[in-house]
Amino acid sequence: MKSLVKDTAIYGVSSILGRFLNYLLVPLYTGVLPAASGGYGVVSNVYAYTALILVLLTFGMETGFFRFANKKDEQPETVYANSLLFVGGLSLLFVVVCMIFLHPVSSLLEYPDHPDYVGMMVVVVALDAFQCIPFAYLRYKKRPIKFAGIKLFNIIGNILLNLFFLLLCPWLDTHAPGTVSWFYRPDYLVGYIFVSNLIMSAVQMFFFIPELRGFSYRVDWTLMKRMVSYSFPILIFGVVGILNQTVDKMIYPFLFDDRQEGLVQLGIYSATSKVALIMAVFTQAFRYAYEPFVFGKNKEGDNRAMYAAAMKYFFIFSLLAFLAVMGYMDLLKYMVARDYWEGLSVVAIVMGAEIFKGIYFNLSFWYKLTDETQWGAYFSLIGCAVILALNIWLVPMYGYVASAWASVAGYGVITILSFIIGQKKYPVSYPLKEMTVYLLLAAVLFMLLLVVDIESVVWRLLFHTVLILIFVAYIVWRDLPLRSIPFIGRFFR
Repeated sequence: MKSLVKDTAIYGVSSILGRFLNYLLVPLYTGVLPAASGGYGVVSNVYAYTALILVLLTFGMETGFFRFANKKDEQPETVYANSLLFVGGLSLLFVVVCMIFLHPVSSLLEYPDHPDYVGMMVVVVALDAFQCIPFAYLRYKKRPIKFAGIKLFNIIGNILLNLFFLLLCPWLDTHAPGTVSWFYRPDYLVGYIFVSNLIMSAVQMFFFIPELRGFSYRVDWTLMKRMVSYSFPILIFGVVGILNQTVDKMIYPFLFDDRQEGLVQLGIYSATSKVALIMAVFTQAFRYAYEPFVFGKNKEGDNRAMYAAAMKYFFIFSLLAFLAVMGYMDLLKYMVARDYWEGLSVVAIVMGAEIFKGIYFNLSFWYKLTDETQWGAYFSLIGCAVILALNIWLVPMYGYVASAWASVAGYGVITILSFIIGQKKYPVSYPLKEMTVYLLLAAVLFMLLLVVDIESVVWRLLFHTVLILIFVAYIVWRDLPLRSIPFIGRFFR
C-alpha cells in the first residue's frame, strides 16, 4: 500500500500540476474564441475524434503489456518490443491511409474547408499512440519521475506555443507586422491550437530514445498472437469506454438543425466541464499507479483485502474532491470566460459521472485478473448504448445538461453490472457500509452548500471551507489517524 501511495503521489502531483497548467489554456481559448463563434466547439469536436482513434491505435496493448510482462514465463523486454512493433506498425498504416484519403475524410467529418486540421491531428494521434507504449514501460520499470517529467515538458511547451500563437503573434501583427507576417495568419486561431500540439508531440519523441534502444526488434508471432487475443476485448471496451466520454462531443453538431448552434453549445459544455478537473486528475493519477500495482501484486498471491482498501480510499477522496470543487465554485468559475458561465450547472453532474467512472475502473480488475476481458467489452457496449441513446433522445430538447446526465446514467449502469457479476466471478469484500456512511455525509454537506444562501462571497467561502473541513475531520478520525501518516505522524507520537 505504501508503494501504491508513493507512486500515486508522484503521478498525482505531475498529473495535477500538468492538468492545472493545461487547464490554463481554457481561459485562453474561451477568451480568444468567444462562445458565440463556436471555435471552442470545433476544438472539442476534433479532440473527441482523436481520443477515439488513440484508443483504436493503442489496441489495448498498454494493459496487455503489463499483463504479459508480469507473467513468470515471459521476458519483459520481448513483450515490450512486440508491443512497440504492433502499435508502431498500426499507427504508421493509419497515417498513410488517412493522408491518401485526407479530403474525403475531412468532408466526412464536415471540415471540408480545413483538411489541414484533420491532417495535423492524424499525425498527432499516431505519435501519441506509439508513445503510449514507452510511457507504459516507464510505469512498469517504476520510473515515475521521468514519466512525470516528460508529461510536464509536453504540457508546458504546448502552453508556451499556444501563448505565442494566440497572444504574442496577434500583438506583434498589430504593432510590428513585419516580424510575423511571413508565417502568421490572424484568421487561423483554431488551427494554431493544432499546430502547437503537433510540434510538441514530435519533440516528445526524442525523450524516448533510451527506451527505444537496446532491444531485439524481432516479432515473436506466438507471443504477438496471445497478446492480441488478450488485448482485443480491452480494445473493444476501450473504444466503447472512450465513446462513453466523447460520443456526445462527436455527435453534438449533428443533433441540431443548425450545426453552428451545436458547436456553440458544445463549446460551452466542454469549457465548463473542465471545472471538474480535480476529479479527472485524481482518477487518472490513481489509474497510472494502480494498474501496474495490481498486476504486480497478483504475482505474489491473493490480495483482495488490498483491492477492497484501495476502493474505499479512492471513494473517500473522490467525495472530498467533489465537495472541494463545488465548495469553491465561486473562485473556479473564473477559469472560463463570463460568456461560458451559463454552463456551470453541469459541473456537479460531470463530477458524479467521474466518480462512477473511477469506481468502475476499480471494479474492472476482476475480469482483467481472471483473463475474462470480454466482460469489459460487454459492459462498455451497454454503457455506450445508454449514453448514445439518451444523447440522441434528450439533447435536442435539453441541450448539454442532458449530455451530462447521460454520462451519469451510462457509467452508473455499468458500475452496478460490474459489481454484481464481479462478486460472483471474483468476490471481493468491499466495505460497503463504511462507504455508504461517507456518501451520506458528503450528500448532507453538499445539500448545505446548495441550500444555505450567504450573500457575501467571502463568508460563503468560509462557510463552505468549514463544511469541507468537517468531512476531512471525519476521514482523519475514522480512517486516517494522523499518527499513521509519514512525517506528519511523528508530531503526534
